[in-house]
Amino acid sequence: MKTTKPSPDAARQPHTTGGEGGQTRRSFLDRLGLGTLLTAIAGQTWMMVRALVPNVLYEPSLRFKVGTPDRFPEGVTFLEDRRLFIFRNQKMFYAISGVCTHLGCTVKMIQLNQPQKVEIRGKLTEERWEFHCPCHGSKFYAEGTPYAGPAPTPLAWYRLEVAADDGQLIVNLMEPVNQDFRLTV
Repeated sequence: MKTTKPSPDAARQPHTTGGEGGQTRRSFLDRLGLGTLLTAIAGQTWMMVRALVPNVLYEPSLRFKVGTPDRFPEGVTFLEDRRLFIFRNQKMFYAISGVCTHLGCTVKMIQLNQPQKVEIRGKLTEERWEFHCPCHGSKFYAEGTPYAGPAPTPLAWYRLEVAADDGQLIVNLMEPVNQDFRLTV
C-alpha cells in the first residue's frame, strides 16, 4: 500500500465548510468581528449625537391665567395644581403662595373660631384665619407672616394682573410683591 504525503501547498489551503465556493472559518470570524466592531462604533456614534439633544423638562409657565374675576367667590379660592390662594374682598384681589417657606409643604388655611387681634409689622389687625403647615408645624398669620415653627420667611405674595384680551386674572409667579399689594378690578 502506497501512502502519499500531502504536499506543502495542501497545508496552506483553507478548509472549506460548504463545499465549492463555501466560506472558510477564518473569513466567517473575520466578518463576525468586523460586524461587531461596526455595531459598537455605530452605537457610540448614536450616543454621542443623542447627547447633543437636551432632555427637556416641561415645567408649567410661571405666568398663567386663572379665570375671570367673577369666577372667584367672595373670600378665598385655593388652586391646588398651582398651590396658590386667591383672595377676593369685593373688587380687590390678591394671591398668596401655599408653599411653606421651611421645606416646601403645602400649607392649609385654618378658619379661626373667634377673630383674634394681633400685631403684625407694627399694625394691629384682626385675624379670622391663618395658615398651618402640616409637615413641621409652622404657623402663619393671614397675610403670611410666620409666628410659630421653623419657617424662616413669610409666604410669598404674587402679582395679579388683568389680561387685556379676555379680562382673565393673570398670576405672575416671577414677580413677588409686598404684602400690601391689592388688585382692584
